[in-house]
Amino acid sequence: MSEGAPREINFTRSVSYQVDPRGDFAVEHAYVQYFVPEARNDEPPVVLVHGGGMSGSCWETTPDGRPGWLQLLLKRGYEVHVVDAVERGRAGFAPGHWQGEPLLRSLQEAWTLFRIGPRDGFASRTPFKGQRFPVDHFETLAQRFVPRWLTTTQLQTEALLAVLERTGPAIVICHSQGGEVTFDALASNSENIARVIALEPSGVPKTPEDLNGTPFTLAVGDFLDCDPFWEARLRAWSQFAGLVGARLLGPGEFGAGSCHLLMSDHNSDDVLSAVLQR
Repeated sequence: MSEGAPREINFTRSVSYQVDPRGDFAVEHAYVQYFVPEARNDEPPVVLVHGGGMSGSCWETTPDGRPGWLQLLLKRGYEVHVVDAVERGRAGFAPGHWQGEPLLRSLQEAWTLFRIGPRDGFASRTPFKGQRFPVDHFETLAQRFVPRWLTTTQLQTEALLAVLERTGPAIVICHSQGGEVTFDALASNSENIARVIALEPSGVPKTPEDLNGTPFTLAVGDFLDCDPFWEARLRAWSQFAGLVGARLLGPGEFGAGSCHLLMSDHNSDDVLSAVLQR
């Protein structure tokens, strides 16, 4: 429910319209598109959970137009559900509804945070040597960035749990901030998560008990020694994987040169093949 006074707006150049901000609005929902191939395999359905400042579009195609993991999974016979989390992408958002200001990632931040290249290589678009990301299409990637709030993780977790209630036990493939959402859902109800495949998650489950025996694969890219931030992340991932006996996959399994966006690099097909193996 929102409050305020009605006001006249120019709906288009030639049409005026009275807007009444008072009323009920649909908010705090996820948007999910799903696909069931005719030649479906016997594996559980796959739920794809994107990272922060992005939407489900990151799974559809790579920045340079190659088939994304959505397409590759369908070709393998998987039923696939692509999530746009609460306040992201096609789920829509409500200004002023959540605490804090929304953030939009800059190209400079993405260049360094996603480990595409060194900071001083941004202006000339000079990536790390051996980089697999399609650098010529970096701006295409940036065009997919969406605003994000920092106070909606619990809402995103609840929405993911609702998705899993629909799918039943599923393989959840999560990326970056989507890892935190997935891990919180796993701790709340592991019965509907058959397996977790985490691509460079922003954290790890709070306790080993949160896994409740759920098979867990963690995949990491290359150039993790470029910044203390990523070195710390690698230590945390390695420690947790060793503690719970999870599969920790890296460049040795799918080739050198991957950045933070493992589903977008030139070797994304090889990464998918590696993480799907048991």
